[in-house]
Amino acid sequence: MCKACDYTIHGAQHHFGWDHSIPPVATVAPGSTIEFVCQDSSAGQLSSSSTVEDIVSLDFGKINPVNGPVFVEGAEPGDVIKVSIEEFKPSGFGWTANIPGFGLLADQFTDPALHIWSYDKNTLAPAAFGPGGRVPLKPFAGTIGLALAEPGLHSVVPPRRVGGNLDIRDLAAGTQLYLPVEVAGGLFSIGDTHAAQGDGEVCGTAIESPMNAVVTLDLIKNEKLETPRFTTPGPVTRHLDGKGYEATTGIGNDLMEGARGAVSRMVDLLSARYNMTPVEAYMLCSACGDLRISEIVDQPNWIVSFYFPRLVLE
Repeated sequence: MCKACDYTIHGAQHHFGWDHSIPPVATVAPGSTIEFVCQDSSAGQLSSSSTVEDIVSLDFGKINPVNGPVFVEGAEPGDVIKVSIEEFKPSGFGWTANIPGFGLLADQFTDPALHIWSYDKNTLAPAAFGPGGRVPLKPFAGTIGLALAEPGLHSVVPPRRVGGNLDIRDLAAGTQLYLPVEVAGGLFSIGDTHAAQGDGEVCGTAIESPMNAVVTLDLIKNEKLETPRFTTPGPVTRHLDGKGYEATTGIGNDLMEGARGAVSRMVDLLSARYNMTPVEAYMLCSACGDLRISEIVDQPNWIVSFYFPRLVLE
């Protein structure tokens, strides 16, 4: 555990969904550093010995557990909680799955699929994906946020104006995240830790991996903030840039359809060139490829590009 931390929030101290009536597991002063022992997004339902049959039997009532909530003293609606992301302590185990009905290309990939990852938790050397494939790692927390003002239980799946399931790869160590407070104490929670993810998380899962997250929570009084913002130390793609990228495009008047087209074409390219199945290519795209809006002003058509790092497979 973290010797410099003021508090530890253990794996059992988690909840599913956002509800400001959930009692806080700790009350902390601004400036406190906390270590969270985060589960993976399956809440431990998947392990290194899991098979594709375990995807079919997943209990979706136990998806994306978040540790907390933590009450920050003095935080009131209209304030901001600054989250300094100090460190991640990965476990060495992860998984990526195609879950039927979920993901950008859910209509094209209707059968479950599962890839189990094993990586060096100390060196964070690139993780293996099939023969010859290696994915550079960049740990971060996919779900990180505060409680909503509206009463009742709210799903943890969609992102919210107070944070939540943001799935932003750059919320890695060294980043400062700013979250708007809507309830007393803010009620901060974190989970859904990933060893790596591409921008877009196109199949719906990344390298889902249990790990400890260390953050410092500070309070900024009376600062107007409508949605989360963050500051990264940068550079943000150096771990992928070494050999350049293959890129495919989607062009049309609908950004979602453009994104689907760009990813589908990359799946076809990878499958043909590297002798992998389409669903393997799809899951690999989710773990390390990036969706980008390349052009959004030359109406009536916009361009979405999908960038796949060449160093993963070469």
